[in-house]
Amino acid sequence: MDPYLEGELWQEFHETLAGAIRAQIMPLLTPKYVALLAKRYVLDRPAVGIFDLPSVRTFLPDVHVVLPRDQAPVAVATPETPPEVTAPSIEVPSYMESPQLGIEIRDVAQRRLIAVVEILSPANKYGEGAREYLDRRSELLRTDVHLLEIDLLRQGTRIPLVGAVPAAAYYVYLSRWQRRPYTQVWAVDLRSPLPVVPVPLLPSDPDVPLNLQAAVDACFALVGYERLIDYTQPPPLPELSGSDAAWVDERLRAAGMRA
Repeated sequence: MDPYLEGELWQEFHETLAGAIRAQIMPLLTPKYVALLAKRYVLDRPAVGIFDLPSVRTFLPDVHVVLPRDQAPVAVATPETPPEVTAPSIEVPSYMESPQLGIEIRDVAQRRLIAVVEILSPANKYGEGAREYLDRRSELLRTDVHLLEIDLLRQGTRIPLVGAVPAAAYYVYLSRWQRRPYTQVWAVDLRSPLPVVPVPLLPSDPDVPLNLQAAVDACFALVGYERLIDYTQPPPLPELSGSDAAWVDERLRAAGMRA
């Protein structure tokens, strides 16, 4: 995985990856199943931390002054130029609609939803979008739908689990509806290839393998993200550990992308 993709190219990569995953598994699903791209929108407030509201809020109320009906109006002398009134200004946190593209696997005969593949984005891990995602996740976990979650972002909070998982840069989570509340977890180091993970179907059918590394490689082959990224700059936050930073620098120098 390329940590530089966590910058301004993430949204574009996110949608390309969803298409690459569908293209890879579709031949393995036919004729009984189909993989459909499902887009939804969430409100994203990237400037604000997890579930936090702004630390300072300013309210400027309108004031309406009236006289009682039985009171005569009083003449008030006003200056020709009213004094300038100043009020503090603060930046209002901006919301934006962030598209979320996932994959729904349905059976062709009845169009039942069998499995959902979610590719987490920053909007799922920060701000109001994180709350929306956890609510949606909780709803899915109460159904007989498999849930495969792919977290290729080092930033933000992780999926809440009971118990500790190995520290890693990336995670893949699989919740089979028959095995809940247990979840399979793949912890992936930055320097390791992304894994091949199963996509469950109906109990009568075997899992379909999803090669995540092949899907990411297909995205680079299609778009050529390496041509759009400035590898002379540090990767987006969070900062890499010393060993990971040295490994990234070594690979970039070997590829001629850094002097």
